[in-house]
Order: sequence, then structure tokens, then C-alpha cells
Amino acid sequence: MSTKMKESTKKYLTERIQNRSFSFGVIGLGYVGLPLAVEFAKQGVRTTGFDIDESKVENIGRGKSYIQDVKSQDLSDLSEHLTASTNMSGLADMDVISICVPTPLNKTKDPNMSYVFSAIQSVKQTLRPGQLIILESTTYPGTTEELLKPILEETGLVIGEDVFLAFSPERVDPGNTKYHTVNTPKVIGGSTESCTDLAKLTYEVVINTVVPVSSTSTAELVKLYENMFRAVNIALANEMAIMCNKLGVSVWEVIEAAATKPFGFMPFYPGPGLGGHCIPIDPHYLSWKMKTLNYDAKFIGLAAEVNQSMPGYVVERVTGLLNDRKKAVNGSKITVMGVAYKQNINDSRESPAIEIISGLKKRGAEVQYHDSYIPQCKIQGETFSSVPCTPDLLASSDLVLILAAHDTVDWDAVLAHSTCILDTRNCLGQASDDKVNRL
Repeated sequence: MSTKMKESTKKYLTERIQNRSFSFGVIGLGYVGLPLAVEFAKQGVRTTGFDIDESKVENIGRGKSYIQDVKSQDLSDLSEHLTASTNMSGLADMDVISICVPTPLNKTKDPNMSYVFSAIQSVKQTLRPGQLIILESTTYPGTTEELLKPILEETGLVIGEDVFLAFSPERVDPGNTKYHTVNTPKVIGGSTESCTDLAKLTYEVVINTVVPVSSTSTAELVKLYENMFRAVNIALANEMAIMCNKLGVSVWEVIEAAATKPFGFMPFYPGPGLGGHCIPIDPHYLSWKMKTLNYDAKFIGLAAEVNQSMPGYVVERVTGLLNDRKKAVNGSKITVMGVAYKQNINDSRESPAIEIISGLKKRGAEVQYHDSYIPQCKIQGETFSSVPCTPDLLASSDLVLILAAHDTVDWDAVLAHSTCILDTRNCLGQASDDKVNRL
């Protein structure tokens, strides 16, 4: 391809993005992909979501949202601009394609890239000159250049000349009412300068602030560092909670007092363990990558060790509190408040509540839960259903275990009617009541 033709390829796509005549495709319609697709459709961009899950495609077609942060009304209102399909051949019609598929860990804590590999193979089959491919799935540094680029160039098309490739880490915080897709700054890094320019131009259609970096590996590492930062500091808060309990001091009071320092301190809070698909998982991508370079990422390993121990620590605390009341765990009635992995969301992925409930049941406890966001969940193959939070339920429980700080719960009623409480989320504040025990 001549230099003039190469320049015209970039110019063609640039003009289509600038005048909003480009088409935008999203592979993976989960909590990252669907909100992104909705925002492009809101700007009048012809948007198509692709997913192998037929139920998701059907729900979008009916205008029914299955993602908490996306309103069903938006899907109905955007039907003219937003469609969904399971047929990956439609990728050929997309000018820009964003890959938003899961990147879980294998049991050995190494990255499972099967979803990304499948998605990029689908893209390869229909790849044509003038397309921009953007990976958003969290992954290890080097994925875009070492895995995606070679596969796409097997077609004979050259990255940065015929087609364009970039990485832009998702920064979705489910349930966050303040920061969402539009007002959360977006980091982007392209394989070449032209790739970065086109990716920046694309995201500026829907996002207020776009932050370009020098390479795809830099962009990949930004996401991992963000979540590693949180994982390490949460681990420190968790260990502080354990030490404070041994010293007979309230960790919550310590943190709140420390947070009055106007410089050099950022408060992080302890909890029953990490949950969700980011913080417990993402740092392991970097740890795995560094092992291939003969380096041991010590902070990642130590933080994981502390955070992964918290569910077991909570089970031990429950056991101790029941023993103090001359009760055995075996046969005790324990009510868990919340199985979601964090406040005010309907997501129990990687939730520490699952491991805690399993641990209590193994010890013979009769466990039930209340969570208005999650009506049912499966734990070790057994289906549990949320029970109403009534005064009788609380009063009849040998212990009430608070694992999620949902705003839908009347915490004053929980305090009034319970006989013994372990509050792992500081929902009851500094209530001076002997029946309240804190993490």
C-alpha cells in the first residue's frame, strides 16, 4: 500500500469519527460493554453489541436491562441506534470495535485469555482496511502487542497503516452514582501514534476527559497499578483491623482519626474480604507477568495473602463470639446481612460472603441471609433465597453477621432487635452497645 493510500485510510476513519457517521461495535455485553454501547448510541452513533449469550441479545432487543447501571428505558429509547447480535460476521460492518470480554484467572492464578482469544479471532475473520480495534478487557502488560497484533497481522494488513489497534482499560465502578462512563477519565494507548490518535478521537465522542499514554503496555499497566494500589492498601487496613481487635481498640475510630490529617494519608477501610471481578483478580495478571521475567512481585503476594485470609478470620470471630455466649457454632442460627460483594449492588461475584457462609455451614451453623439486591444465590451447589429482615428474624438469630452495607437496610432496627452482632462494615458506627462487635 502506498504512503498516500495509508494516509487516506487514517483520514477516512478520522472523518467518519468526527462527523459521527462511523459504526461502533462492542464484543461482550456485560457490566463494561453494555454501558459503553449505550453511551455511543446516545450520541447517535450506529452501535451494535455482540455476545454469544443469546439471552443478553434478546433482552436488549426487548429493551430490558440486566445491568444495574443501565436503565431499561434507555435501551427502549435507543432502539434506533443500538442493536445486538450473536452473529460475529456483523463485525465486518463496524468501523470501530471495542473488546470487553471477561479475563478470569485459572486455578493456578495465571490469566485465562480464552475469551480475548476467541474475540480477536472473530475480528480477524472479518478484518478490513480502515478498522480500529480497541481492547478494554483487563490483562497483563504486553497482551495487545504480543497476542492481538500478531493475530491481526496474519491477515496481511499492517497495524498503524491499514488497520489500527489500541488498549483502553475499563474503569467501571458498579453502583457508583457519582462517577460513570462519561465523567470517568479514559486512558488510551495505541500500537502506533496513528492508533492512539484515532482511539482518542473515538472516545472523545462520549467521554469528557481522554488521557493518551505512550504505548499499549503503559495503558495495560495503568489499570493493574490502580487495582494493585487498592488491594495493597485494603490489605493494610485488614491487618490493622486484626491488630486492633487484639489490642482492644476500634479500627474504625483509628482510621477516622487518622483521616483528619490533611496531607500524606488516604483512608482505606477493612472488610470481610475482597470481592468483584477486579481487585481480587487483576493484580495477579501483573504478578504472573513478572514471574515470566524472573521477578517476584512481593507486595501483590502479601496483599493477596492478607485479603484472602479475611473470610476465614470472620468465621473464627463468629466462632469466638458464640463461644463467649456459651453457644457452639454447630446448631446456631446465624443471619447474614448482605451477600453482594459491596454496598448497594446486585453482584455477588467473588463475594467473601460466599466463602464465609460456606465456612459456617461446614461447622454446622444454620445460615440464612437477607439481601434486597440479590434474591437468590448458589453456595456450594445449594440455592439460598433472601429472607425478609423482620424483628422476629433478628431476635431469633444467635448472631447477626453484617457483610454488606446496603442503604436499603434499617440499621437502627438491626441494632434494636438483635442479641449479638458482628459488624464487618461499620454499619452501626460507634454504637456503644455490648451486643455490637466490630471487625
